[in-house]
Amino acid sequence: MARRAPPPQYEAVTDGVRIRVRTRFLHDESEPGRSRFMWSYTVDVENESDRTWTIARRHWRIVDMAGRMMAVDGDGVVGQTPTLAPGECFNYSSGTPLATPSGIMSGTYDLIGENGEEMVAVIPTFSLDSPYDTSRPS
Repeated sequence: MARRAPPPQYEAVTDGVRIRVRTRFLHDESEPGRSRFMWSYTVDVENESDRTWTIARRHWRIVDMAGRMMAVDGDGVVGQTPTLAPGECFNYSSGTPLATPSGIMSGTYDLIGENGEEMVAVIPTFSLDSPYDTSRPS
């Protein structure tokens, strides 16, 4: 039996804040005949800086392969506004549906430091490539 390749991992670092994303296509929750393709993604936010940061807001841009863009903005992540001291890591999982077999996501987090300073941390752009995407070479 062939082993599945591990999911790709995407990474970006902004001023000592490392953000890693892993994706997974959700076969059981997708309905290709109804143009519904479900994805989960796991995000690790690691504070490698010497300052304490709180994730105050998130900004996502989700684009499907037809070029339709959806913006998702809100406070914190998954209902939380985690604070990360130097050396700490926070991870969470979430998901998104697409109306096409593939797409991309990108975004930023607005971080607030313990002294009130603000920083925008880049979330790496990552692809959502399903096995139903026939436009890609195999």
